[in-house]
Amino acid sequence: MSGGHWDYLQYRLTDVSEDIEKLVEKNGKEKTKEELKEETWRGPDWYEKYPEDNYHTEYPEEVIEEFKKGAEIIKLAQIYMQRMDWLLSGDDGEESFIKRLKQDKEKL
Repeated sequence: MSGGHWDYLQYRLTDVSEDIEKLVEKNGKEKTKEELKEETWRGPDWYEKYPEDNYHTEYPEEVIEEFKKGAEIIKLAQIYMQRMDWLLSGDDGEESFIKRLKQDKEKL
């Protein structure tokens, strides 16, 4: 069965936490050539007019720290959703729910 109680929404939480981690990693850094190529909607002279767009948005350190905290909270929410999903869908029993929840939280 493998879950499905909430239509696998927990996997979207994983996407969100990974996206936040990328924002933190790229904070204020220069964009790569590949990243600039992905911005095809901008004209060829765009970066000459707006050289600041050659860089990822730079957030203050206080904001970055909150992003990091938020990513961890979202990861924890994903773990809880996954474990509850499997319990509610009949894939896990109550004992394995508690055991797996504990194991997953320890990995975090």
